[in-house]
Amino acid sequence: MFFSLRSRLMAAFSILMIIPFAAMVYMLSEKSAQIIQASIESSASQTIDQFASHVNTLLTQVEDIGNQMMGSRATQEWAAILLGGESSTQERLLAKQRVRESFSSYAVNNSNGISLSAFTGEGGGIWTQDRTYLSSDWYKEYSRGGRRWTTAHKDGDQADDLLRSRYVNSLIVPLVHLQSFRNVGIVKINYPASLLRGAIDKIRFGETGRVYLMTREGESVLRQEAAIDSGLLSDGLTMAVNDYAGQTGGVFPVEHRGQTYTVFFRKLAGPDWIVIGAVPQAELYAKIKHTRQTFILISLLLLAVALLVAYRLSYSVTRPLSRMAGAMKHIKRGEFGPALALMKGQQAGSSEVAYVAGVFEQMTDRLKYLIETEYETNLRRKNAEYKALLLQINPHFYNNTLEIISGLAATKREELVMDTTEALGKMMRYSLNLNSDLVRVKEELDYIRDYLFILQLRHGERLSLTVHEDDQAREYMMTKFILQPLVENAVKYSLEKDGIAKVSIRASVRHDRLLLAVKDNGTGMPPNLTRELLAEGETDEFIQILNSGGDSIGLRNVLSRCRLKYGSEFGLRIQSTPGLGTEIVLLLPLIRG
Repeated sequence: MFFSLRSRLMAAFSILMIIPFAAMVYMLSEKSAQIIQASIESSASQTIDQFASHVNTLLTQVEDIGNQMMGSRATQEWAAILLGGESSTQERLLAKQRVRESFSSYAVNNSNGISLSAFTGEGGGIWTQDRTYLSSDWYKEYSRGGRRWTTAHKDGDQADDLLRSRYVNSLIVPLVHLQSFRNVGIVKINYPASLLRGAIDKIRFGETGRVYLMTREGESVLRQEAAIDSGLLSDGLTMAVNDYAGQTGGVFPVEHRGQTYTVFFRKLAGPDWIVIGAVPQAELYAKIKHTRQTFILISLLLLAVALLVAYRLSYSVTRPLSRMAGAMKHIKRGEFGPALALMKGQQAGSSEVAYVAGVFEQMTDRLKYLIETEYETNLRRKNAEYKALLLQINPHFYNNTLEIISGLAATKREELVMDTTEALGKMMRYSLNLNSDLVRVKEELDYIRDYLFILQLRHGERLSLTVHEDDQAREYMMTKFILQPLVENAVKYSLEKDGIAKVSIRASVRHDRLLLAVKDNGTGMPPNLTRELLAEGETDEFIQILNSGGDSIGLRNVLSRCRLKYGSEFGLRIQSTPGLGTEIVLLLPLIRG
């Protein structure tokens, strides 16, 4: 009878699990594949659209510069002199020199490396005064087909050798005298090909997928070397131009040499260029295949687990009642370990067993609840106190740092603003990582060095900062954010005195203890404050720091956190002389991990 019942339970459970599982796995795997495929294509298209937007922005800027320089006063005066037959050679040279100075001034002040040149039929290039440009490819394409936007090339008519040696793309603007509307030459606005090449080379699809900026005729705008089959790129470009003529962008498949590729494209309206990329579908959708395989594997594992649970459930019906009674005896004596070991996985199949199991479960849950509630309440209270102490540091620190950045920005020291912002960014990443309140000494000191860098920028030669660390101490663990408040106070009170404020930070290992010391030459502490801080180590009321005030709140915060973390293992030494300075030494236990 027992065997028959277990067999029927296993058969019924298997039928009820296998059929729904198989249907669910099939439907979810297909749906997830469609969602992931759409997401991948959408992400790739958005990436290409972002690059296209970047190109359009740059080209709009270049076109505005061309119109601005062509219509400038110096350029128009030069054009008028070129058209006037009565002007002297000296006037022509002076007018050309003013144009060159105008072009040079703009190039120097432009952050994108844009340079300008001009060409006239008689005088040649404005910088080299020769007419070799007439045989250049870019000029032939402009004169024959009216192509104003050039592909990447080297321009010999530049102000210096550095500009002549780089690859540039250009916009050609007719040099027109605006009063007579007569054309006297062209203005050529050059921008480095690297402005677009650097951005497009970073775009990757799969392992081999790349993106290119092409003309409609199939010429590379940025002199990119094709990392994929040129025939595939040509086929994709032809389809984008002809089959999708009415669309500005899209995605379509291309069959090439027995393999299916996915092609992404985006058309640029201004220069009539196309951003196009291709990647094998096997690479692009490898994530879909992996996800589907993983989903099926997990589903099979879950099915196997469910069948195993069903077997165990049916078998547990016959477990003897005596084991439950023995477990209850252990509970009455307070022996939870042996009792739980006896009852692990047990379930009842008759009314007597159900009663015994119910009583045992209620008793165990109740006792466990009372014990764990008391433990967790104390733990949460101490954790809340610790988090509250930690949160006192960040707002105060970031306010001071932002004031430093504001001061640098007000004096237009852009490079220092960038360096300071980078240092602040690293500090914020370090601050926001709350996965653990323990960090290595070297990580805390790196954080302090970023902080000292910001302070040094603000106070300059008035502040002398040194950091000493033993190699032995670098790998030990310490409580996070306990040095910065001490350093901040040391700098503050040292700067209140005349002369140079000297602050030193030291980390070393002494007598099996981690020693952290901050020393300054500031105003010092009153003796009563020193005694008060040392006396607070005798109490466990750490939460009182939350309601305290005064200049010692940073130091009190650090001491309270250390006492909360290390208890009796925490040591403190304070040596302070009013008017001469203060040294605060924290003694922490050695923790390796």
